[in-house]
Amino acid sequence: MASLQDQLKQAGLINEKAAKQIQKDKRKQTKQAHKSKQVVVDETKQSVQAARAEKAERDRELNRQRQAEAEQKAIAAQIKQLIETHRQPKLARGEAELEYNFTDGKTIKKLLVSAKVQQQLMRGQLAIAKLGEGHELVPRIVADKIALRDSDSIILAKTQATDEPDEDDPYKDYVIPDDLMW
Repeated sequence: MASLQDQLKQAGLINEKAAKQIQKDKRKQTKQAHKSKQVVVDETKQSVQAARAEKAERDRELNRQRQAEAEQKAIAAQIKQLIETHRQPKLARGEAELEYNFTDGKTIKKLLVSAKVQQQLMRGQLAIAKLGEGHELVPRIVADKIALRDSDSIILAKTQATDEPDEDDPYKDYVIPDDLMW
């Protein structure tokens, strides 16, 4: 295999004199490096190493993004499975329908539920979870597990409130009924 200089000569890009001058300059450079014991800096090697390091960093960042997306998908699948396996019926056959209003973000939504389910929602035994575009009822324990994974999936989860008002509450003398329908 011919050297690069031989190939350039055959192609007519350089002549014999220019090839000898390049070899002479290269020998001088290496001789000076040995005499002064300085490391000859090869700019092409440095640029190749910098490009490799930059590519490796981009690859690491891309892998981090892919891993984060995969984790989000896994969490969403876990939430969906928890809701689907533990969802509670909203109405039992033959029971009267009551409207239960709640807020989802900035909009007011309503569910048709039975009186028993309404009481469980008010006591905090059941919670409302968002599944796709709909809403499902899940037990409080399951709602807590879902909230650990993604708090935005739980729309309404009342906590057991203490009956004692704060000492400095100006409205402590006014009792608000729990069964207030709105």
